[in-house]
Amino acid sequence: MSLSSLFSAMEISASGLSAQRIRMNVIASNIANAQTTHTPEGGPYRRKEVIFGAVLESAGKGEGVKVLGIFPDPSPFKVIYDPSHPDADPQGYVKMPNVNVILEMIDMISATRSYEANVSALKAAQNMALKALEIGRRY
Repeated sequence: MSLSSLFSAMEISASGLSAQRIRMNVIASNIANAQTTHTPEGGPYRRKEVIFGAVLESAGKGEGVKVLGIFPDPSPFKVIYDPSHPDADPQGYVKMPNVNVILEMIDMISATRSYEANVSALKAAQNMALKALEIGRRY
């Protein structure tokens, strides 16, 4: 494996770390707003999703991942009956965010494991580079 391949592997892992960090931040925001019924835009909080895309070099070879965007989830809001709620409509129904905390926690576990896998790959590439330097010093 050439030195440029090792640096390329490190760059790919770094792009994965950055993408998963953004994903974890969005998931944390979703969880934090799971009960927010009134936002500055009006209406309940709408769950957000992170969309990833591959970074390709000119030969079509994968060079990492990037965040294409953070988009609102178009799924419908939950509606509950609570006439005492300040955001209830005249019939007593309240639109709640379209956030399912259990699914968000599952996504958080997935993002955390992906982050950890990228850390492991980055450490492996660093160790290979250090071993290559060691071998170079000996000869």
